[in-house]
Amino acid sequence: MSEAKKDINMIAMEVIMNAGDGRDKVDEALAAMAEGRLEQADALLREAEQLIAKAHNAQTEVVQSQVSGEDTEYSLLFVHAQDTVMTITTELRMAQKLLPIVKMLLDKQKGE
Repeated sequence: MSEAKKDINMIAMEVIMNAGDGRDKVDEALAAMAEGRLEQADALLREAEQLIAKAHNAQTEVVQSQVSGEDTEYSLLFVHAQDTVMTITTELRMAQKLLPIVKMLLDKQKGE
């Protein structure tokens, strides 16, 4: 029996929980950036990336099983999970792009 057949809502919750934990790490990283703790921010963003990858992989397994012809029941919770992963992935990417900007600004400030 495929992963999607087991329980689409359980997979959706796994996706939401991993993505949510990733968001928590992104929030912690942004707080660390604001305090100038850039190495810690970088480490937190790497943790967030791993958690979001776990969420994305679980989602992808469901999509791939449906593409390969397996019946997958419709789940509003799974749709919400996909939206959650997409949103938090965007937040992660923005925080990753912000880190070098913060570093450059702090370096400039130290040089003044």
